[in-house]
Amino acid sequence: MDGYSKIKEFCVTCATFQDFAGHGASERLKVEQIFFMKDFITLIKRFLRPYKHLAVWNLLFNIFSGFLNVFTFALISPIIKILFNVDNNHYKYMPIDTSSISGLTSTLKNDFFWYLSDMMQRYSAGTVLLMLGIILASMTVFRAVAMFLSGYTISLLRTYVVRDIRKKINDKILSLPLKFFSNERKGDIIARMTGDVSEVENSVMSSLDMVTKNPVLILIYLGSLLYISWQLTVFVLILLPISGYIMGKVGKSLKKQSVDAQNHWGLLISQIEETLSGLRIIFAFNAQDKIEKRFNDSNDTLRQMLNKVAARQQLAHPMSELLGTITLVLVLWFGGVLILDMHTGLDASQFIVYLTIFYMIINPAKDLSKSAYAIQKGMASVERIDMILTAENDILEPAQPKKLTFNEGITYRNVNFKYDKQWVLDNINITIPKGKKVALVGQSGSGKSTLADLLPRFYDVEEGGIYIDGVNIKDVTTTDLRSLMGNVNQEAILFNDTFFNNISFGVENATMEQVVEAAKVANAHDFILASEKGYDTSIGDRGSKLSGGQRQRISIARAILKNPQILILDEATSALDTESEKLVQDALENLTKNRTTLVIAHRLSTIKDADMIYVMNEARVVEQGNHDELYELNGYYRRLCDMQQF
Repeated sequence: MDGYSKIKEFCVTCATFQDFAGHGASERLKVEQIFFMKDFITLIKRFLRPYKHLAVWNLLFNIFSGFLNVFTFALISPIIKILFNVDNNHYKYMPIDTSSISGLTSTLKNDFFWYLSDMMQRYSAGTVLLMLGIILASMTVFRAVAMFLSGYTISLLRTYVVRDIRKKINDKILSLPLKFFSNERKGDIIARMTGDVSEVENSVMSSLDMVTKNPVLILIYLGSLLYISWQLTVFVLILLPISGYIMGKVGKSLKKQSVDAQNHWGLLISQIEETLSGLRIIFAFNAQDKIEKRFNDSNDTLRQMLNKVAARQQLAHPMSELLGTITLVLVLWFGGVLILDMHTGLDASQFIVYLTIFYMIINPAKDLSKSAYAIQKGMASVERIDMILTAENDILEPAQPKKLTFNEGITYRNVNFKYDKQWVLDNINITIPKGKKVALVGQSGSGKSTLADLLPRFYDVEEGGIYIDGVNIKDVTTTDLRSLMGNVNQEAILFNDTFFNNISFGVENATMEQVVEAAKVANAHDFILASEKGYDTSIGDRGSKLSGGQRQRISIARAILKNPQILILDEATSALDTESEKLVQDALENLTKNRTTLVIAHRLSTIKDADMIYVMNEARVVEQGNHDELYELNGYYRRLCDMQQF
């Protein structure tokens, strides 16, 4: 791009500085801009702290590159004077004056031109030009090396920071309680981990180079411009912000529109995730048109939002064309006036050097402006990511954890719990002796699964407490607590991995012999061997390559390998056909032998042998006893049995 076009586009760079300064803007906008910059600085401090050494090296390389740029183009002035023979001054050698900066620069400049004049007299102008060309080429090599090292260090810094952000999100998700995810859309969380992190990488982190390098270059170049002609520089600094203020009006609402677009993108991802998960129901109810319309409406709304953001970005170029042309004319006019006025000290060759350095300041200033807009857009994604990173975990670890033993049993004492406002559990008191099988039965929504989820502290009780051998489970670490337990749920939760890795999940350094033995006990060994690669066969997303009974038996094998002291079975056979249920039930009997078991049962025939059955209705335990006792009681449990027999 030529200098003319650069000056025309330079006007847009002033928009950012003018916008941040808040000239003519409302007080609300000023506050928003201050907090925007504060948030950005806070973000950088949060993630750059471990890599301060890279930031320092990057700064040093940028300073070195900036000064080399100035010195390189400063050679233009003597080259022009030699080529056109316009310098009539007679230079004499002067001792270096170190008493002041102005004296130092003045004597250095004088001695440099004296040396060139002396060389021209002793040799020729062509020899001096060759020497200056060699110096120019050498400085360009050093500048290229400095620019490479600057770019390389900032690339390392950016990749480290983005990696840390992804890690922090993943670690935070693994540390948050289930309550957080029950209140959030799964698709929106995925969008934050993917789209928003990518936006931060592309906008905020990619702008690090511009933010760290460009201010340094701008200061160096601006200092050089002031040294050459402070009058012309003051004129430019007054003129450009006026043009930039007009451009600043274009981008004031960019951040808000970006936030809305990112939020709507999360909604769109949620809809896609729901569609993929519910295809069977969509086809069964012929709801393709309804889902298609819902997606198209959201997709079109997102398109309109993105168009508004793009329109404001694209408006900058044509406006800068007009404003830049006017600015160029005024700069040339004022520079010409200073040259014609013999008392300003500015000659034609210096004016050309001035324009050259002025062109050099345009790119970093323009990049800084672009980075400011990019950062505004990226900070919208940072806000969404921080909704995860700043989420509070109400499952607190004890400051001084107690040692956990399991020799007697588990006791629920006056337990109350609610998800929102309505109580899900109301004054629950139950006992699970060690080595016994205890079952929970009742209608859907009576609180059975919630009661089981409180034991491993997936949620914390609101009132009352749960005790193991007389120790409140809140007084021990969740790691120690959950190491006692194994889970087999109604929906077998498996991973897109091999049979071996799914069975050995949660058990470090499990051997093939141990995995095979667990699979045999779970009645899973035969169908695993019949698969393509045996235990190294991938089972697909959530075990999609397996039947329901096979998935459940893999889940049971996983629990068998862990060999937990306490086993939680949450309606493990309710979703199976009769043949699969028989195989799974046999596997469960092998699993529950001589083990403390809490069973949530839908089919009452599976818990006839339970040592104790607690019957729940509307958040309360209404009956308790073994099967025969409860059946003879002719109460709520008897009615449940009769309905299932019918």
